[in-house]
Amino acid sequence: MTESAQLPPQYDPSEVEGPRYAFWEKAGYFTADPERDAPTFSIVIPPPNVTGVLHIGHALDHTIIDTIIRRRRMQGYTALWLPGMDHAGIATQNVVERELAKEGLSRHDLGRERFVERVWEWKAESGGKILGQMRRLGDSVDWTRERFTMDAGLSRAVQTIFKRLFDQGLIYQAERIINWCPRCLTALSDIEVDHSDDDGELVSIRYGDGDESIVVATTRAETMLGDTAVAVHPDDERYRHLVGQTVELPLTGRRIPIIADDHVDPAFGTGAVKVTPAHDPNDFEIGRRHDLPSLTILDERGVVTAHGPFQGLDRFEARPAVVDALREEGRIVKEIRPYVHAVGHCQRCGTTVEPRLSLQWFVRVAPLAKAAGDAVRDGRVTIHPPELAARYFAWVDDMHDWCISRQLWWGHRIPVWYGPDGEVICVGPDEEPPGDGWRQDADVLDTWFSSALWPFSTLGWPDDTSDLHAFYPTSVLVTGYDILFFWVARMMMFGLYAMGDRAPADAVPFHHIALHGLVRDGTGKKMSKSRGNAVDPLDWIDRFGADATRFTLARGANPGNDVPVSDEWAAGSRNFVNKLWNAARFALSHGARVPRQLPDQAALSATDRWILSRLASVINAVDADLDRFELAKVCDTLYHFAWDEVCDWYLELAKIPLMAGADRPDDAAAQRAAAVTRDVLGLVLDNLFKLLHPIMPFVTDELWTALTGEESVMVAPWPRLSFTDPAAEAELAGVMRLVTEVRRFRSDQGLRPAQRVPARLRGLAESPLAAHEEQIRTLLRLTEPADGFTPTAAIEAEGVMAEIDTAGTIDVAAERRRMDKDLAAARKEADQARAKLANTGFTAKAPAAVIDKTRERLATAEQDIERLTERLAALGS
Repeated sequence: MTESAQLPPQYDPSEVEGPRYAFWEKAGYFTADPERDAPTFSIVIPPPNVTGVLHIGHALDHTIIDTIIRRRRMQGYTALWLPGMDHAGIATQNVVERELAKEGLSRHDLGRERFVERVWEWKAESGGKILGQMRRLGDSVDWTRERFTMDAGLSRAVQTIFKRLFDQGLIYQAERIINWCPRCLTALSDIEVDHSDDDGELVSIRYGDGDESIVVATTRAETMLGDTAVAVHPDDERYRHLVGQTVELPLTGRRIPIIADDHVDPAFGTGAVKVTPAHDPNDFEIGRRHDLPSLTILDERGVVTAHGPFQGLDRFEARPAVVDALREEGRIVKEIRPYVHAVGHCQRCGTTVEPRLSLQWFVRVAPLAKAAGDAVRDGRVTIHPPELAARYFAWVDDMHDWCISRQLWWGHRIPVWYGPDGEVICVGPDEEPPGDGWRQDADVLDTWFSSALWPFSTLGWPDDTSDLHAFYPTSVLVTGYDILFFWVARMMMFGLYAMGDRAPADAVPFHHIALHGLVRDGTGKKMSKSRGNAVDPLDWIDRFGADATRFTLARGANPGNDVPVSDEWAAGSRNFVNKLWNAARFALSHGARVPRQLPDQAALSATDRWILSRLASVINAVDADLDRFELAKVCDTLYHFAWDEVCDWYLELAKIPLMAGADRPDDAAAQRAAAVTRDVLGLVLDNLFKLLHPIMPFVTDELWTALTGEESVMVAPWPRLSFTDPAAEAELAGVMRLVTEVRRFRSDQGLRPAQRVPARLRGLAESPLAAHEEQIRTLLRLTEPADGFTPTAAIEAEGVMAEIDTAGTIDVAAERRRMDKDLAAARKEADQARAKLANTGFTAKAPAAVIDKTRERLATAEQDIERLTERLAALGS
């Protein structure tokens, strides 16, 4: 035997990953040919922001997608993973405005046209860093089809669908309450608002006097200047006599009505609420139901505009000023400080969001949302896991009209023009804009509007392209459950609308929606920089390699569930990579090869039949779980098969015929057995590396090409093996149980792993394991007993009594001390695990996987306590 020349002793990811990715890309493996005679499979990337860098959520998302797409390629599909980026309107505009501020400039100094040019310049120079980082992770995207939501083709798609919706009355302009950022000066979508529990104050204010007075509570005293009513519940007996009356609004001299509305919760506060229709979404709806006026008392920057002593004050200055004025009038009934309540903040700048009545553009979603719900209900689209379908229906069945306008300069400008005499027209992509005297709407579209077109605009729509024919509908959408409404539901609405001329099953944007959770730390806590528990996937790739990073993420990816990760788990994944590397080196050093076909059945040993039967079962299990997007189960299956069965058992068993063949070159039977073992070993590793390749692409390609001498595992066929031998599986399982028990016994007796001791295996000749005596003795380092053999210890397992002579091999006193120490450690471990499981705070908040791991620790510790107690008793005093 000679050491393999193909593989160095250790695996260095930094030496392999870059060159191998460059080879894949240059070879064109990622490029999908729609003219190829093969079934198609397609996925569009959830487009990252052009401002973004690869974070741990991206890494999870991309690992799942890449696993799916690589497997489909190996199965013979023309598989497309289409990459691209989102223009990220508000985020990108903020980045460029900060750059301008360093130069002492604002966007208004440049003007709209020059500012937009400046954003394009920034995009060319600094945007898209994430694309290079995707290469480091191993993303097998088709770079020849890279898209950007502001590209000419995608912009044409945006203008086309806007025009169609506008002409059909599904886009309209109206005054509504929206999320408004007083710093960015734009409307915000709900996903652009981060909520946090902030300290504030709850102030109870008395409106009116005497028996006609009524007390309301508010966290925003300054908005009382815009109150147009007080509302109570119609069934609240306390206020029934006041409904229909008016009451004087303090500080203003205005009288406002007291109305009854079902929205009011009589159990909250005093049961009476102030109604400010222009500054609260719930109040706006109450105002619409009761035909109340809407008084705007704050401008776009959050400054009070109402005439009086508070005019010109910022909202946060006006709040205490209003409370002081009310206190002077004796109107303050109660003040609670601090009062913790949920406050929305602009995701980009952190400014407190202002609910604001504003003239905006909206999509009338009712017919679109119904179609999106029907597509899931009738089975054209399947949500994984199915329990999240209820959340989807809750959104699409009760969806409010969508505010799509943003007061920004960067983005798709709304294609509506206003004429000198009040005319309003919408201009399509193939139409000329009107001439002099006309002006275009200044707003741009919500970023999510163009993102909602992503599955078909990226394939060439509205043109009838070969890509659109071949790859739409896409096969599966992989994304986090947190944007099920913001992106997924909207893609469903627009896909069904735009592709409505197709058969219903072909109009949907994707056939499957595979939802994953959020990445959390090992204790289940949300990751954040402030907590210090955030993971940078690029740091992990540097430290552990891309394959270990991907395997760590995939191993926690149960559909719909959050994914706990830690440095320790990533290090464990790196150890798994090294285990595979060493297994391949062992196989190559012993001349393993991949046969064109299985060796003749009669030539296979029970060990060969066992591992081939197990391999076939693993292939079937992996296929079934991948079809259900159960990556965590796939990883668990492959990890335990590779480590526990292939490396820990099969390689050790394979050494016996391989060594015999090397030691007995003239023994024809030994040579035949060694040759068959080399074939089976090669075949097992060939299939194992193929199964692992979609999750761990770099190391498996390195190992597979070294094993086979072929071009790349990326273009190798996906494993298929029809082989089942339950008898061999049962037989070898018995061998493993016997060996495991005797090994544990040897360890408990203080025998070194390599120490050979004489032993008699009583009952083996009559057991089903009789044919495996050589393997059993080799694995257990047991020699044949000589004359005068006197056993000093014995253990029974699998109907075999292993009698061992340990005389002179162990120090009983030292062994007792060691076992006492181990017993104490086991008891401590059991106590700690019990304490954790008894802690309701832990069991209520920790991820299920962490709780299960703790239960496993307790069970193992209890088994160790029982075993060590028995062994100590066996040692005697």
